[in-house]
Amino acid sequence: MKKNINYISSVIKSLPSGPGVYQYFDKDGKIIYVGKAKNLKKRVSSYFNKEQISGKLKLLVRRIADIKFIVTETETDALLLENNLIKKYQPRYNVLLKDDKSFPWICIKNEPFPRVFSTRHPVKDGSEYYGPYASVKMVNILLDTIRQLYPLRTCKLNLSKKNITSGKFKVCLEYHIGNCNAPCVGLQSEDDYNKNIQQVRSIIKGNLNDVTIALKKMMLEYSAKMEFEKAQKIKEKIELLDKYKSKSTIVNPKINNVDVFSILSDEDVSYVNFLKVVKGAVLQAHTVEIKKRLEETDMEILLFAIIDFRKRFDSHSDEIILPFVMDLPLESIKITVPKRGDKKDLLDLSIRNAKYFRNERLKQQLLVDPERHTRRIMEKMKSDLRLDNVPAVIECFDNSNFQGTYPVAAMVQFVNGKPNKKAYRHYDIKTVEGPDDFASMEEVIFRRYSRLLKENKPIPDLIIVDGGKGQLNAALKSLHKLKLTGKVPILGIAKKLEALYYPGDPVPLYLDKKSETLKVIQYLRDEAHRFGITHHRGKRQKETLKSELTTIKGIGDGTAKKLLSSFKSVIKIKEADRITLEKQIGKSKAQIVYQYYHPKKTN
Repeated sequence: MKKNINYISSVIKSLPSGPGVYQYFDKDGKIIYVGKAKNLKKRVSSYFNKEQISGKLKLLVRRIADIKFIVTETETDALLLENNLIKKYQPRYNVLLKDDKSFPWICIKNEPFPRVFSTRHPVKDGSEYYGPYASVKMVNILLDTIRQLYPLRTCKLNLSKKNITSGKFKVCLEYHIGNCNAPCVGLQSEDDYNKNIQQVRSIIKGNLNDVTIALKKMMLEYSAKMEFEKAQKIKEKIELLDKYKSKSTIVNPKINNVDVFSILSDEDVSYVNFLKVVKGAVLQAHTVEIKKRLEETDMEILLFAIIDFRKRFDSHSDEIILPFVMDLPLESIKITVPKRGDKKDLLDLSIRNAKYFRNERLKQQLLVDPERHTRRIMEKMKSDLRLDNVPAVIECFDNSNFQGTYPVAAMVQFVNGKPNKKAYRHYDIKTVEGPDDFASMEEVIFRRYSRLLKENKPIPDLIIVDGGKGQLNAALKSLHKLKLTGKVPILGIAKKLEALYYPGDPVPLYLDKKSETLKVIQYLRDEAHRFGITHHRGKRQKETLKSELTTIKGIGDGTAKKLLSSFKSVIKIKEADRITLEKQIGKSKAQIVYQYYHPKKTN
């Protein structure tokens, strides 16, 4: 071990201070991590700084047996090389891009009278390839529009001049139904056909305005020559193109050749969306799932995705729209972080796509294995909260009072991270006078678990109290009286900064704001608060109404309680007739209440 440490130290000392890519190898000579750096020596040295390194990075460092590096001219070169090496070797500790699709391209074949078709396998034969497209549907819509606009051949015949002039071919059905102008028998010249192909190129590139202008010019020329049928056909093509354009254009057409990226992150996974926008139209859209390995930040993941997407989709846009400012080591690239306007609309669209993709993935996981998500969250909670067992059953407590009056408490129970409303309980505080949250918490904890012990019912896997050290210590007093100290985990959650307090630990635990564990705890706390407030309001309202009834001379607390229990509100008591009141509280009391609310009516 000491020998290896000395070897690693010597390698680090020999590292240059310029840009490049570093590779970590394990004892078996396998690449386990690839990274880029503006300064190789400084970056690699940081991994071996014990004060700055996280838990996951420690696991990586322990496995490093050798370090190799590649010096590059610029940081941009390092970024591109890193991306290539990660995709080639898929190291264990690098982010994992979960995407094995082969994307469709649109091909304009390198041949006389070129065919236009989709393919997933580009070939270096001199043909033109446009894409790749993330959506097959988009490709099909585009090709259908092109075929309706221009009659292009679909056959694989060798349409050389020699073959055409020799009369080798005959017209096919496509000619008879108007889908092809039969260049195979010389009914369409190559120059005329290539004019159509040139406009097809413009449409594929998103230059729809150029094509529209050319078609309008042709329509006017036919109209001037009194060739109205031909002019009408051109007009129909313009309408078709406008229809396609209306479906594609979502923002200002002046926004031309722009890439849009957004990121949505959960604790272990990020979702990155990419939009390719040409003249206000989204020509390409794609979302990928990226698995985190070493607690990578959104900025690090997005940088990796930008390089991968631009290379994969062969994008050379000189402007990139992003959700936040970041240092992008790409030359001559304008970074825009919009706050309003059309570009902000594009960014919002990208974020919606990422959210939709994430929701669909989660739905698929639930369909395949409904319990998988629950098991994962429970195991994560066990790890995050440093528990010995999975917290399958959690109970959370909250106090509520109004200026010290009507003190109540609520307990909610979650089973496997979900509310178990049958087990919810309300408590009217009995032994505490005035606003004393600590004493109230001590009382309700004692009442809850003394009863469970008496009835021989199971204790929960985790207890949470809404509050900081004070409420936690109050709850611990009751657990100590019940001899449950150390037998059931308990923690307090303080609203300020969402700090988690443990018994005997002065330093609180702070979970990541995106942590699923924290979300479950917040849900528990909020549910306990909601349930407690509902009970508190109901009690306060009843007490208020009861006090109103007891102001009636001759009506005491017992009668007021009976009336409220039967009629639920003073309005209904007021609306009730004398006979209905008599059934609940007797003839004499009913007479008093009825006359109080109906003084002008005679007996």
